[in-house]
Amino acid sequence: MKLWKRLTGIVVSLALLSGCWDSKEIENMAYVTALGFDYVDGKYKAYAQILNFSNIAKNEGAEIGKVVPAWIGQGEGTTVSDAVNSLYATSQNRIFWGHVRTIVCSENLLKQGTKIQDVYSAVNRYREIRYNILIYGTKEPIAKIFALKSILNFSPIESILSTPDQVYKQFSIIKPIFSYKAIADSSEGTGSCILPSLSIDTGTWLEDEKEKSLLKMNGAYLLKYRKYLGWLTDEDLKGARWLQKGIDRVPINVPTDEPKANMVILNPRNDVSPIIVNGKVQYNIKVSVEAFLNELLEPLSDHNLKKETSEAIVAEIQHTFEKGLRIKSDVLNLEDSLFRSNPRKWNEIHQGKEDIFVLTKDSLHKIEVYVHIIHGGKYKAKV
Repeated sequence: MKLWKRLTGIVVSLALLSGCWDSKEIENMAYVTALGFDYVDGKYKAYAQILNFSNIAKNEGAEIGKVVPAWIGQGEGTTVSDAVNSLYATSQNRIFWGHVRTIVCSENLLKQGTKIQDVYSAVNRYREIRYNILIYGTKEPIAKIFALKSILNFSPIESILSTPDQVYKQFSIIKPIFSYKAIADSSEGTGSCILPSLSIDTGTWLEDEKEKSLLKMNGAYLLKYRKYLGWLTDEDLKGARWLQKGIDRVPINVPTDEPKANMVILNPRNDVSPIIVNGKVQYNIKVSVEAFLNELLEPLSDHNLKKETSEAIVAEIQHTFEKGLRIKSDVLNLEDSLFRSNPRKWNEIHQGKEDIFVLTKDSLHKIEVYVHIIHGGKYKAKV
C-alpha cells in the first residue's frame, strides 16, 4: 500500500512537471523595448532595441553608471511583418514583445503617407504589444538613436526615448504622444497630428572632457489625413503648447529678444471661439496662465511684468500659426472649435471635402492672454 502511494505521488509530480518543460527562464529571453521602421527602395526596414537586464534592474550589486551595451536587431522585408519576422532567424533566444515602449519612424517612411498606418496596424495587431506606446519621427539613423544611453550612462529606458515625462514636467515644449493618438489625429478630426521628432545632441553635455551624445526633441512632424505636411522646429512650435492640455512648467523670457525677466508659466487654460466676420470664419483665442518670477534682469512693476509676459505668449502663438500656414497645417487646432460648435458651417466652407485647407493669415482675429503672478520665487516681493 505504501509503495502504491509513493508511485502515485511520483506520477502526479511528473505530470505537473511536464507542464513547465516548454517554459523559458526570463533571463534567457530577449526583451524588445523599442521598435524602429524605415522605408527604402520599396522595402521596410525594422529595428529592434534589446536591453540587458543588468542595465535596467536596480540590483544591490549593480554598478551605477556602468556602460552596458544595447543590442540592436535589423531586419528587412516587403511588408512590416516580413521585416520584423526576419529578426527571429538570428536572435538566438526567444524574443518577447510585451515590453515595447516606443516606436520610431524615419522621416522617409513618414513622407510615404499611409506607410505609418501600415506600421501601426501591423504592430498593434500583435497580442503581446500594448496600446500605450510612444511614437516619434526622426531624421537620424534609427540604429544610432537606439544605441544612445541616458545621462550617467543609465539605460535608454531612462531617456526621453521611453520616459519623456521626466523632462516634459520641467520643460514643457513639445508634448509626447502615444501611437494610438497620433494615428487618430492624422486620420480624422480637424487639426493636425504633431509627431515629436528626435535628434542627437552632442554639444550640451560632457563626460569629463569628452562630448556626450544625448537625445533631444528638436521639433515635430505635422501629419494630416495620413499625409506628410512638413516639419517644424521646436522654436516654431512654442505657440502650440499654450493651446494644449497637460502643460506642467514653461520657462519663458520676457521680452523674448532682449529679456528683462524670466518667468515660469504654470497651468495654462485656453478657449478658442469661432466668429463669423463678413461671411468668413475667424478665431479668437483667450489664454489665462499662472506665473512666478524666476529671474529679474531689470526693474519692472507688477503691471509691466504681466504686460511683457502676455505679449511674449501672444507673439509665440502668432508665430506658430504663421509657420503652420506655410505648410498648410492647422497647428493650433483652431478648426476643431468650429467643427464642434457649428458643424454645418464647417462642412460649408470645406465643400464636403475634409482635406481642404481653408485657413488664411486673416483667420486669427484676436489673441488675449491674462497673466496672474503668484509669487516672486524665494523673495517675498514679486518684483
